[in-house]
Amino acid sequence: MKKELIIVIDFGGQYNQLVARRVRECNVYCEIYSYKIDIEKIKEMNPKGIILTGGPNSCYEPGAPTYTKELFELGIPVLGLCYGAQLMSYVLGGEVKAAPVREYGKTEVLIDKTESKIFENVSASTTCWMSHFDYIAQEAPRFEISAHTADCPVAAAENAEKGLYAIQFHPEVLHTVEGTKMINNFVKNVCKCTGDWKMDTFVDETIKAIREKVGDGKVLCALSGGVDSSVAAVMLSKAIGSQLTCVFVDHGLLRKNEGDEVEAVFGPEGNYDLNFIRVNAQQRFYDKLAGVTEPEAKRKIIGEEFIRVFEEEAKKIGAVDFLVQGTIYPDVVESGLGGESAVIKSHHNVGGLPDYVDFKEIIEPLRDLFKDEVRKAGLEMGIPEYLVFRQPFPGPGLGVRIVGEVTEDKVRIIQDADAIYREEIANIGMDRSIGQYFAGLTNMRSVGVMGDERTYDYAVALRAVNTVDFMTAEAAEIPFETLQKVMSRIINEVKGVNRVFFDLTSKPPGTIEFE
Repeated sequence: MKKELIIVIDFGGQYNQLVARRVRECNVYCEIYSYKIDIEKIKEMNPKGIILTGGPNSCYEPGAPTYTKELFELGIPVLGLCYGAQLMSYVLGGEVKAAPVREYGKTEVLIDKTESKIFENVSASTTCWMSHFDYIAQEAPRFEISAHTADCPVAAAENAEKGLYAIQFHPEVLHTVEGTKMINNFVKNVCKCTGDWKMDTFVDETIKAIREKVGDGKVLCALSGGVDSSVAAVMLSKAIGSQLTCVFVDHGLLRKNEGDEVEAVFGPEGNYDLNFIRVNAQQRFYDKLAGVTEPEAKRKIIGEEFIRVFEEEAKKIGAVDFLVQGTIYPDVVESGLGGESAVIKSHHNVGGLPDYVDFKEIIEPLRDLFKDEVRKAGLEMGIPEYLVFRQPFPGPGLGVRIVGEVTEDKVRIIQDADAIYREEIANIGMDRSIGQYFAGLTNMRSVGVMGDERTYDYAVALRAVNTVDFMTAEAAEIPFETLQKVMSRIINEVKGVNRVFFDLTSKPPGTIEFE
């Protein structure tokens, strides 16, 4: 499964995960490591190639992230991107200085060495994404300049004989028009990877490995109905069948009909060989949330109550040998275990193991995959598309899409409004192109007129954003006639609503979710 490996060494760049994803799009397996990784470990892994990411520092300043010169003497091809390019040049004897003209944004790059293996089939003039305040003032000895811009004399340089390539711009971002081609050229032309890491192979080999690991043991899985836990559950089902028990806690904060949809797929009438337990704990959660308005308090209550319910069911089942978690690769990286970027979240799937279930070991079958790869694995195993492409949904569910106190009536309002919104977005064919979209319930009530009567009802806010990494987001453009139709339907069909807003806020300063 991992015969060919490219490793990404992270110097704190914001695009580190994108670099790895672009490599995997070439059907080559790739992992991210901090620049603090020991060179002996790199030798042990024996990668086919190494990519150095961007970063926020100046490589010539004391204390800046760096790496030993030995990295470039291993005989392994190295591609440096932005800070990585500057660091490579600096360590190998070139000169890096503050740029007289800082470059940021889309920039025309002129290819000087069209026969370069990196630039094979790349246009002589190509649009790339620049983001740097330092520049390579003098390329390292035995390096040849292979590209430049109007303000950057060394946009790319290479020592082809040693397989060392320095690129000042970011080929991993979509704004670099031919960037994917460049990364593919490095992986295939320079590193000589064949590109045989494919999803069907990953699925088959993972199922086989799980079967060998579990043997005749018992396995417990907390099934939320989201993409990650669903794909993990199906993978375990295919590997060990009825040795798997899935506990699905319906906390009453799911989208409309979602609990029934999950049961239809995984329950007794579904297509999978597993033991499915649905716990209808809706009222229990509503009671716990009564009178609570502070967002973090709601999150904590929902999380803790979920654990209590799951714990109660686990005790009924008794001791199990393995616990399944739907950890995916961004969870690993963002929790500080994979790369060097700042810890973005303390994910419940990474770090410590739950202490409320009696088990011997944990299984994380999706730990190596990005979200889009998880979806590919799901499709490969025949999971219905509506589950595989389900919109991202927070763990606390509608509890963080209802501003203020959560009540059963408010849940009903937002379930109905959200279902209408999603239906109309699907009707215009935008359900796969928008990064995330949903309806939220504000805590604002206002006067309205419906028929001959005055009303005093809630306002629903519609959210739709486009995002690559969910760390930043911009409001998506929804056709005005669609918004009007959604507004009309919600006000006419959902009791308790008399206003509909569209939220244009980007992230930052806002968040994608409301709370």
